Amino acid sequence: MKGLFLAGCLLASLQMSAQQAITISGKAQGTYYMVKYLSEDTTSLQHEVESLFRQIDRSLSLYQPGSLINRFNEGEKVVMDAYMRPVIRKAQEVSRITGGLFDITVKPLVDLWGFGVVRHQKGRPTATDIRSTLQRVGYKNITIRSKYLLKKIPGVEIDCNGIAQGYTTDVIAQFLRARGIRNYLVDVGGELAALGHNDKNQPWTVGIERQQQMEAKPEKGWLRLTHRAVATSGNYQRFFDEGGTRFAHTINPLTGEAIHNNIIAVTVTAPDAMTADAYDNALILLGVEKGLDFIRQHPKLQLQALYIFKDADGVIREKYSDGFFEVQ
Repeated sequence: MKGLFLAGCLLASLQMSAQQAITISGKAQGTYYMVKYLSEDTTSLQHEVESLFRQIDRSLSLYQPGSLINRFNEGEKVVMDAYMRPVIRKAQEVSRITGGLFDITVKPLVDLWGFGVVRHQKGRPTATDIRSTLQRVGYKNITIRSKYLLKKIPGVEIDCNGIAQGYTTDVIAQFLRARGIRNYLVDVGGELAALGHNDKNQPWTVGIERQQQMEAKPEKGWLRLTHRAVATSGNYQRFFDEGGTRFAHTINPLTGEAIHNNIIAVTVTAPDAMTADAYDNALILLGVEKGLDFIRQHPKLQLQALYIFKDADGVIREKYSDGFFEVQ
């Protein structure tokens, strides 16, 4: 038996050495993408990958005129395609589990605060405008009936930006698996999915954003992944300051308020990128302690998270769930 085990290890090693490390990269969906994988076939897959981006954009991009999501927002119903259907179903699932903290019908509020497709900096909306806009927000205001996505009340609009990029990452990963590739790292604008090992037969190693003050622990700035996905949501890129308060682009769909808590960023790992991407939104709204409690209370979701935040004295600190820095 020992000889068989050693022979199996040798065969696996020879198979790995026959594969070459391939990287393709470019721009898509308003950001970058990079795909690394191991394969004996060195034919470039870039054309097929970029075709997937275009197909998904025709379905879910608010920036593409005539896209399926824009047609839904402008009308009453649409026939969902193969890309919209899983995203809507996942969004509704996450909305139910989080009690509406994640909600793709938040688009009217995102627009009101100036963080939508047409961006503006007119400041904090009035309480009256927020209350009025909230009447068109709520995940229960859309429904799936057979192949259709329908609105229950007029004026409902959806924005899948909080989940679509993770979904795109998963679609590319699925494409690679369909081509027989079992060792890859897919990165779409910071939403990642990893499987297997790199060309050194080691887990894929990815850096996670840390603040300068946290660099005393550089060994914790890296994640090692063999079958896991990662997404990060932060309040340090899109925001505006008013009256001594910083309002970030993450909108609470229950209150209509742009987030203004002490969270700088939350990094989430999950079995797939769409799950990680969706839950990072809810976890940043929950805050550190409630967010970590949520993870402990929902073990079946298989979530891990790292929070970077400012304490009451303005000192940047971190907290993370058990197992976050283990090989995943």
